[in-house]
Amino acid sequence: MLIVAGCGRPNGEPTQGDVVVYVAVPLSGFQANGGQTVLGGARLAAEEINRSGGLMGHRVVVRPLDDESDSDVAVEQVAEVQAALQRGERVIAIIGHLNSGQTLAAMELYKDMPLIVVTPTASEQSLTERGYTNFFRVNASDDVQAAVCARFLIEKLGVRRVAVVYNDTGYGRGLAAALVAELQARGGEAVTQIEVAEGQSQYAAEIAQIQAANPDAIFYAGYEIEAPYLRYELAQAGVNLPMLASDGVFLAASIDEAAGTAEGMYVSAFAPSPRYAADASWIEAYQVVEYRNPDTYSVNGYVAMQVVAEGVRRARSLDAGQVANALRQESIPTLLNTLRYQPDGNLTDPNIWIYRVTDDQFEQVDW
Repeated sequence: MLIVAGCGRPNGEPTQGDVVVYVAVPLSGFQANGGQTVLGGARLAAEEINRSGGLMGHRVVVRPLDDESDSDVAVEQVAEVQAALQRGERVIAIIGHLNSGQTLAAMELYKDMPLIVVTPTASEQSLTERGYTNFFRVNASDDVQAAVCARFLIEKLGVRRVAVVYNDTGYGRGLAAALVAELQARGGEAVTQIEVAEGQSQYAAEIAQIQAANPDAIFYAGYEIEAPYLRYELAQAGVNLPMLASDGVFLAASIDEAAGTAEGMYVSAFAPSPRYAADASWIEAYQVVEYRNPDTYSVNGYVAMQVVAEGVRRARSLDAGQVANALRQESIPTLLNTLRYQPDGNLTDPNIWIYRVTDDQFEQVDW
């Protein structure tokens, strides 16, 4: 698990000064828990790097940036990174953002800065269609997720008629559209498509629309701040259809806030649960660093930092261009698996995991 990445004293303190990695995620507001999971994983990886001599002998300093799940705030926060660069600090990377909207907004500034950007979870497909030379994902994109989810609905659950519900974000709309196309390609259909508001908590009208459409299953593209309330109201209305929710729902809050109705719900994910990906010593080490248990995307934050570190090690340089070139040319070992990158920053072999809520925990589905 330890990342040995450079010069300096083996198993000792780094001796060559600091390098800075910003972690740009929501740390306040309705998605603060999701952002904290990413930040915690990045912090653990940085501590392990530093215990092993650092990056080319430099100590890795993790600096949080709170984007508040707001694209305007995300853009405003870039000024802090620019100021650090102007002061002559060695800023080598941004890990972020959690959401595609904030990533898209900030990348228009990051693209011209001497650093690499590694998103832990942003999945909007166009992010890797804009010609960015310093952008990488550790997760699948929405087209991959849509294909896996459509196949799971049709081949595993045996359904054909799906009610597609999505929130009014670029992420929700894009994933829903991709899912509809994938269903049609496999002989299924979206019998109704319903947009809800980000953060919506009451769904009487939408449930009536679902009932009128008479689907075999429900697909939800959105976040943990909506899905448990939708799930609860569906149960209250007696709608007991199979439900598959997207990666934005893969957080403990989706179970905790559903008032006991999450049982049996399926959720797609960009990473395995920490219980599946790591051993007890990794979880214990996380608890020491963060004073809390890892949640679902702690793994993604950890892996994003591993990608940064391995890129530096393979490039034998802190230069962003050389690190980016190394990431495109080399295989990158991580906690998840060995990652390989396409020129656009997408993974060559991205994975999607499917979970089912069983006894108030996410249990991986084998299929």
